[in-house]
Amino acid sequence: MSERRGRLEHGGERLAWRAVEGRAPTVVWLGGFRSDMSGTKAEALAGWAEANGRAFLRFDYSGHGESSGDFADGTIGRWRDDALAVIDALAEGPLILVGSSMGGWIAGLIAVARPERLAALVLIAPAPDFTETLMWPAFSGEQRRALEEQGVWNQPSEYGGTYPITRGLIEDGRRWLLLPGPVPITAPVRILQGAADAEVPWRHALAFAEALESADVVFTLIKAGDHRLSRPEDIARLIATVEELTGQLSNESPS
Repeated sequence: MSERRGRLEHGGERLAWRAVEGRAPTVVWLGGFRSDMSGTKAEALAGWAEANGRAFLRFDYSGHGESSGDFADGTIGRWRDDALAVIDALAEGPLILVGSSMGGWIAGLIAVARPERLAALVLIAPAPDFTETLMWPAFSGEQRRALEEQGVWNQPSEYGGTYPITRGLIEDGRRWLLLPGPVPITAPVRILQGAADAEVPWRHALAFAEALESADVVFTLIKAGDHRLSRPEDIARLIATVEELTGQLSNESPS
C-alpha cells in the first residue's frame, strides 16, 4: 500500500497532503515551525503506517513545504485553520494527533476544537504559546522596535540566510494561548521531551503537561535528547508510543 497524494483548496491556497489508508484511529502528523511533512519523524511514521495497515495523514501548512502561500503571511490561527480543514476533509474516525514543537501547540488547539474526535495526543517537544513565552521575551529592543515599526524582523537562520518573524505572528499568537491553563483536554497524552533541548526548555513542556485536565498523561524526559528528537532511538521511542496507543484504542495487541 502506498501513500495517496493531493492538494486541498483552502483559504485561497493549495495545501499539499499525503495519506495512508488503514485501520482506525487515524494518526495525524502536525509539523513544526518552518518544517514540512517530509521530515525524518513524519517519514518514519508513514513507513510504520504502511507496514502495519494503519491510517495516517500528513500535510504542509500554507507557506510550508509543498503547499502554496507565503510563509510571512502565516500565523498560528491560520495554520490551525489549515490543519482543521485538512483533518475535516481527509481524516476519518477518531484521531491520534502527533505534534512536534509548534505542531504540539496546533495539536492542542485542534484537540480543544474537535474534542469529540480526539482519541489521544502524542507530543514531541511541544511548544504551546511559543510566540509569547519563548520568542517575545528573547527579542532585543532592536527586534521589538522593528516588529512594532516595520511589522517584520528578519531572523538569522542557523542554516544560513534569514526568515521573517512578523508582528502579525506575534499578535495573532496571543489569541490562541493555552497556558497557564487549565487546558480542557481529557484524552490520553504522551509527551516526549529532550532535556538538552535548546529551543523548548523541558520545564515549558512540563508546564503544559501539568495544565492538561487529562489524568492520563505520561511525560518522558530524554536526558541526552535535543529539540529534534530524530536519532534512531528517538524515532523508535516515538513509533512505540504511537503503536501502543493505536493498539489500546483499537483493542488490539501491539504488533
